[in-house]
Amino acid sequence: MHDNPITELILESFRLNGCLLAAGDALVNDLGLTSARWQVLGAAALSPTPAPVAQLARDMGLSRQNVQRIANELEAAGLLTFAPNPNHQRAKLVLLTEYGRAAYAKAAARQVPWAAALSKGLPDDAIEEATSLLRSLRRRLEAQHPTPRRSPA
Repeated sequence: MHDNPITELILESFRLNGCLLAAGDALVNDLGLTSARWQVLGAAALSPTPAPVAQLARDMGLSRQNVQRIANELEAAGLLTFAPNPNHQRAKLVLLTEYGRAAYAKAAARQVPWAAALSKGLPDDAIEEATSLLRSLRRRLEAQHPTPRRSPA
C-alpha cells in the first residue's frame, strides 16, 4: 500500500486494465476477437458515420499506428473493409462487413450479462462516482499530453 492515494489508484487501474483485457479476451475469443480487436471493431460500429482510422484512434485515445495495425488484422479476418474517403484520398473509411457486424453484435450481447454480473451488489451511485473520477483524471492527462501513444492491448 502506498501513502499517496493517487498512486494507489493508478496502480489499481493498471491491475484492473489487465483483468479487463483478460476477461474480454476470454469473452470473445471464439468469435475470432481479442479485447484489442473488439475495441477497434466497436469504435467503428459505434461511430455515427464511417470514419478513417485516424478519427477512430482519436476517439479511442489511442495512436493511429496501433489502431491501423489492428484494423488491418480485422480486414484480413473479414470483419471490416476499407472504402474510399471522398474527403481524403489516402485516409480510407473503416466499414464493418456483415461478418463484422454479426461478430460485434454477438460480443455486445455477451457483454451485457457479463457486466451485470460484475456490477451485481455495487451501488449505482458508487459506479457513477468512480466513472466521474476516472473521467476527470483522463481529461487532466489528455490536457497535459494531447497526443496519445498507447496501444489498445
